[in-house]
Amino acid sequence: MLGFVVFLVIAVPVVLFLVRQVRRGLDVRDTEGRRVRAGWPGSIGGTLAALVLLLVLLVSSVRVVPVGHALVIFNTVTKTFRLSSQGVTVVWPVISQSQLYDLRRLEYTMSVATSEGRRTQVDDSLWSPTKEGLQVGIDITVWHHLDPLRLIDIHQKIGPDYEEKIIRPAIRSVIRMVISEYPVMDVYSARRAEIQDEINVKIKQLLEKDGFVIDEIVLRDVRFTDEFTKAIEAKQIAQQSAEQMKYVLEKEEREAERKVIEAGGRAKAIETINEALRQNPNYIRYLYVDKLSDKISVIVSDQNTIMDLKGILENKPK
Repeated sequence: MLGFVVFLVIAVPVVLFLVRQVRRGLDVRDTEGRRVRAGWPGSIGGTLAALVLLLVLLVSSVRVVPVGHALVIFNTVTKTFRLSSQGVTVVWPVISQSQLYDLRRLEYTMSVATSEGRRTQVDDSLWSPTKEGLQVGIDITVWHHLDPLRLIDIHQKIGPDYEEKIIRPAIRSVIRMVISEYPVMDVYSARRAEIQDEINVKIKQLLEKDGFVIDEIVLRDVRFTDEFTKAIEAKQIAQQSAEQMKYVLEKEEREAERKVIEAGGRAKAIETINEALRQNPNYIRYLYVDKLSDKISVIVSDQNTIMDLKGILENKPK
């Protein structure tokens, strides 16, 4: 904004001076002081040309920096840099070079999906070896932004393609370093959140000292090779089969225990019956009658014996 004010301070008086010169050149009078129509003197044509050139320079020098952006301006004569924030600014033509930077939060994604990330139509996910040397595929998203106070440094040392030069290599290096310290099942299991936190810390330490502010890093997906996936599936099937067999064995053991208990109960019942028979031989008749219908009162046990059940049935428990 200061440059724009300086530009106006210089440009406005010059424009007013040129306009005044043009008006004086057009104000032609005769010997009696009367205004007469005259052609364009050469001096007026030059003045108008200078005025048009000045207006062109004025228009071409004014730049509007969008919201959330900053413009780095380098003066090739004084060899100095200045930073212009969002709003109207002046970039002196011919002697100035400028580069626009986005200061808002940006996303850098590396994914297997061709519709995501900066490199479309290719698998841009990151493959890294685990502690055992097995390869795992990582889909990752990094949210980051530039530190405005370090923007001129970034422009001088790196340039506008800093994501490909700095951020991408840093992500690849840190992920490979961290993943290689963990067994494959840790990457696959609940320790994934711990791994993500460690990657966050290491990438921030690596990049933020150079003016790249890391907001968040997210491990979006972890994939394995087809061979390892099949091995995992086979292991899960085997574990399920083992669990099923364990269930069957436990069921059979419980059934065997039940039968032992049942057999013990029957043996005890038989022992009780035998003791009752020793004490009362007619007890066997009672048990026989107990199984008969309530409507039967007399039975013939053989050709010579008729058994009256009335007395026995009267004593039969209700």
